[in-house]
Amino acid sequence: MPCHGAKDGAMSKSFPLSICVFCGSSSRVDAVFKNSATEFGRILGQNGCTLIYGGGRVGLMGLAADATLEAGGKAIGVIPSFLQNLEVGHAGLDELVVTESMHERKRIMYERADAFVILPGGLGTLDETMEALTWAQLKLSQKPIVFVDVAGFWQPLLKLIDHTIATGFTREENRGLYKVVDSPADVLGAIGDWHVPEGDLKAKWL
Repeated sequence: MPCHGAKDGAMSKSFPLSICVFCGSSSRVDAVFKNSATEFGRILGQNGCTLIYGGGRVGLMGLAADATLEAGGKAIGVIPSFLQNLEVGHAGLDELVVTESMHERKRIMYERADAFVILPGGLGTLDETMEALTWAQLKLSQKPIVFVDVAGFWQPLLKLIDHTIATGFTREENRGLYKVVDSPADVLGAIGDWHVPEGDLKAKWL
């Protein structure tokens, strides 16, 4: 599937998408997670997409960027200066934006992205993901959010979200803020089929 938005619904862009990926920077993880990052990057590159990500050369982040570039896509990294100074920034990207803070990093990634994809990761990935979901809940963003549930990695988080719904802290319709797929091969289809979730913002507090 070419990296273009769907003809119907919110994703109506007719140019290649810029897809922001949140994922881990650790290399001390199982090969199944590493392979998923490589597969994801390869799919983006083959379909003419631009990868927006945290700018690192290590872990799943580096693998996704390398695979995107090798497959003919573009990769843009956004990294705070203190991490760049630790020499974890990727030197082979089409563009590397160096920010003064983590907050600025997230803002730029969010602004440049047409959609968000969440691969396995740690605390930083959780932070980025929950902010994107919160913005969507508050109608500050209508961009697709897709979890790639590699080997069931995201099941504990998805069950926690279910728990917040069951206990009344999250509304049932907020399940529509995100989609879940099992494989990177399903990501572009999920983005292409995206429709903006319905719901009244005021209902969040009622």
